[in-house]
Amino acid sequence: MNKWSQKRRTMRRYDLTAQLYDARYAEEQTLKYRAALEQLRITGDSRVLDVGCGTGLLFSYVTEAAMVVGVDLSGKLLIQAKERARSLRNVHLVQADADYLPFRDDSFSAVFAFTVLQNMPAPLETLREIKRVAEFTASIVVSGLKKAFALHAFRELLENAGLTAISLKDDDMLKCYVVLVFKRSCHYHKNFAINQA
Repeated sequence: MNKWSQKRRTMRRYDLTAQLYDARYAEEQTLKYRAALEQLRITGDSRVLDVGCGTGLLFSYVTEAAMVVGVDLSGKLLIQAKERARSLRNVHLVQADADYLPFRDDSFSAVFAFTVLQNMPAPLETLREIKRVAEFTASIVVSGLKKAFALHAFRELLENAGLTAISLKDDDMLKCYVVLVFKRSCHYHKNFAINQA
């Protein structure tokens, strides 16, 4: 199966289940968001990208950002996200492929990609595209479904994409690894201070 066929099949699956998405996944997604946001700070000047935004469940967790852009391939999920974002002035929605994001290099100060990589035919390409649109000092949070990625393989994938893992959450409550990564290694980051204990 070629890459586009796989993406089209995934898009159709989410289009068909868009009305049920929140009932199925809201609790699980909330756990991932909390795990991620306890590690970084979204501020009033943050430009946030939510790759694979689904129904926009993350939006209410990043309301203080200057701008939030939600991207998804599924038009039906974006209809749900539009309804959720109706009262939020800082949210913009774009239907696009995560491997071909329609943004300039270095556009976002925080990028989230929850429940995306396991749906992509070439996760390394997806990570490289996420890295491209993230500014040099951006915080990037990605999740990897444990059933799809062994921990060592997930770490290797991040390294091959040129991303430095700063924090990895892997507890029994999460079905995914939740990883905070940066485009470069550093001891201090504008959104995250590493404790040198």
